[in-house]
Amino acid sequence: MSRDPVLAAASELDAARRPYVLATVVWRRRPTSGKPGAKALILPDGTMRGWLGGACAGPAVVREALRALAKGRPRLLCLGPEDEFPPAGDARIVEAVHCASEGAMEIFLEPRIPVPRLVTIGEAPAAVTMARLAEVLGYDVQRLHLTDGALVDAGGGSPEIGDGSWVVVATMGEYDEAGLAAALASRASYVALVASKKRAAAVLGELRGRGVAEEQLARVRSPAGLDLGPISHEEIAVAVLAEVVKLKAEGLFEPAEPAADVVTEARDPVCGMTVRTDSRHRAVYEGRTYYFCCGGCRERFVAAPASFL
Repeated sequence: MSRDPVLAAASELDAARRPYVLATVVWRRRPTSGKPGAKALILPDGTMRGWLGGACAGPAVVREALRALAKGRPRLLCLGPEDEFPPAGDARIVEAVHCASEGAMEIFLEPRIPVPRLVTIGEAPAAVTMARLAEVLGYDVQRLHLTDGALVDAGGGSPEIGDGSWVVVATMGEYDEAGLAAALASRASYVALVASKKRAAAVLGELRGRGVAEEQLARVRSPAGLDLGPISHEEIAVAVLAEVVKLKAEGLFEPAEPAADVVTEARDPVCGMTVRTDSRHRAVYEGRTYYFCCGGCRERFVAAPASFL
């Protein structure tokens, strides 16, 4: 049995810890070409992989998928005559479509956002406790420690620190420099060092002497965690995780994604759909550019532009 190529691509994105939106047709009224169960993936840059139906559906699906990804919440996109669907709401989007192809569809947009990855470097009590608590919170935990002068993964995997990871170095002075150097060499979103102010200054000074740039050293948060006063090593783990949860809730230190080009939107003068101005379906009339959801709308406009204006 052949594997669904869309689901196969989704598995690859999951393995690479990349965000995307899974779009699934859950209902249709003929003659639209979209069928229940049809799937597509929408990436953060607006790229769509898969097939949901006619060309008219594409721009609306991409637009609402990116909004669902930004908010981190699923939504139902209804495409067709407005009077065919219940009123729009927070989770229900109604997009009026009056294309010649007719038909209607409901598409469920499900954002898939990787769970945060917390990387602990060290075998100190704070690091051990932190790893255990982070697993309870649902984080993807990676535990690294130094062996024979090199960092290794306690779980037997690759010691590479992935993009967007939250890294906490807690070696209690055993190999703070090596752990911190590895964290700063990565594209980690958050880098913290569990150490006193005096010890942290010494570690940063050592790395500065090794040629680590100042802008890299400025990424280090130390002392790590919320200031709870004199506390035990295990309580330090709680303080650090509390800071991580706080910063995450504030929307800081999210994994970096390629910046998409800023694209404005326009209304298709034929069917009334909202379309992106990077659409390849366009026409110029009396010095003004008009954008269309598909080639059919463009052809109708070119044939009699005044009738649509």
